[in-house]
Amino acid sequence: MSLTDAARYTTMIMAQNPDWCAKRMENFEKYITENSAGAAEVCNERKDNSAMNTHITNIKGDWQEVVDTCRATSGKGPLGHEPSKEFKRRILIAEHSPIRRISVSWVWQGIKSWIATHWSRHKWECFISTQRTDRTGTPRDKLPQDAPVIFEGEANVQALIDSMRKRLCSQADPETRAYAEDFKAALHEIQPEISDVLVPNCIYRCGCPEMQTCGMYEWWLKFHPDIASTDIQKRYNTYNELFWKVRVKRGNDTGD
Repeated sequence: MSLTDAARYTTMIMAQNPDWCAKRMENFEKYITENSAGAAEVCNERKDNSAMNTHITNIKGDWQEVVDTCRATSGKGPLGHEPSKEFKRRILIAEHSPIRRISVSWVWQGIKSWIATHWSRHKWECFISTQRTDRTGTPRDKLPQDAPVIFEGEANVQALIDSMRKRLCSQADPETRAYAEDFKAALHEIQPEISDVLVPNCIYRCGCPEMQTCGMYEWWLKFHPDIASTDIQKRYNTYNELFWKVRVKRGNDTGD
């Protein structure tokens, strides 16, 4: 779909469903600010007043391994040095198998038990501190769902891309999404190219696939038409600019 066609489609939907669109668009910028990239504030106001924070503990593999694996599949020898940023961006968007050579390990201290359960649904390694009565001395049946636990995760780049499509989505629980956004920001300091391809499903697929849309993509399309670009890099760049703009407004990060 071209940008012109996308704009026409949006106009048609708005004309056919004025009441629905009015409800969706009402105060939507405020919604984005408070519930999208600013969702981390929800976790920052926990009862114990401790700030949610993602600690990246280890990166397994490196970009030289990735490029050398690519070259091996083409019958070429090792490159001998790290590839360019352009190569990294292109292979990450292409999602070719060598990106799985890189894995990220991290820890979330004091994450609520029910949020940890959300994250445990994904298909990568995770380790959650026990609530067994014989290990903790606390009756397990008496623990609330917001009891703090320690969560350690390890996922390769492909698994991160797949998981964040769901967890950065505005239909995800706001507190769970806040951890996804904090992870994306923390990873950006170490591996910015990987962080930049962690996007919600509507950005990934150039449209909302949810059975019940939140209206976020429609709003973005109205005010930021590049969000519908068939140039995937341009689409991701537009999302990331919005992501960092909101975090800066919230005082979280700069994105530099």
